[in-house]
Amino acid sequence: MNQFEFITNSAEETGMFAERLAHYLQRGDVLTLEGDLGAGKTTFTKGLAKGLDISRNVNSPTFTIIKEYRGRMPLYHMDVYRLDDSFEDLGFDEYFEGEGVTVVEWAHLIQDQLPEELLSLSIFREGDTSRKIVLKPFGTRYEELCKEVMS
Repeated sequence: MNQFEFITNSAEETGMFAERLAHYLQRGDVLTLEGDLGAGKTTFTKGLAKGLDISRNVNSPTFTIIKEYRGRMPLYHMDVYRLDDSFEDLGFDEYFEGEGVTVVEWAHLIQDQLPEELLSLSIFREGDTSRKIVLKPFGTRYEELCKEVMS
């Protein structure tokens, strides 16, 4: 499997990278997002939202688990960090197979619920403001997506 890396030097650059990625996304795309607290997961998701023409303020859905935003296509933003054993009742498949793009923070906690094909992103601190974004595509669609975004 190919892996792609991108370095950003500010929160603005992280958002701009995500905004560029959003222009290549299609309905039903699933992105998983991992990173330590404060690594930039919400900053990244705000950039995606901007690229999807979402004007509403995006913030972490930590206590609501799933937030939906409307733009040129819906954005389903999930934070599964605080889930207990009741997650099977949330109907994740309906989002993953839905009309929008799904972003799942802390996705490793629901690994068995995720589709086989997705784009896994990890954000690592490289300094006070710089971040390394690692993209791991699972499936041909996401490999092609990464090649487009990284070219």
